[in-house]
Amino acid sequence: MYTLYAIPNCDTVKKARTWLADHGVTYQFYDYKKKGIDRQTIERWLTQKPWEELVNRAGTTWKKLPDAEKPTDADGAIALMMVKPSVIRRPLIEQDGQLLALGFKEDQYAETFGT
Repeated sequence: MYTLYAIPNCDTVKKARTWLADHGVTYQFYDYKKKGIDRQTIERWLTQKPWEELVNRAGTTWKKLPDAEKPTDADGAIALMMVKPSVIRRPLIEQDGQLLALGFKEDQYAETFGT
């Protein structure tokens, strides 16, 4: 089973969810803005991607952060993602602990999900 980590009102997430539905890909949706995200999950992601790729620096949450609160290392990024999960790049899809997709690109999804 795939797990899609995101927030529901994000336009990119809406596009990804539509693509997945149109291609018959089933998944469970994890709303990390409502449920939060734990350190263990973030650390698992960090074994597969650098923190710089997991943090959405183009988003409003990042842009509103004072420079002093912007992380400069993985520990700072983990702390920020736990407190402000909307700074996590989305959507993020994993299966059995493996990060399969980060963000949404149709060609990447077609390759990843074999459609």
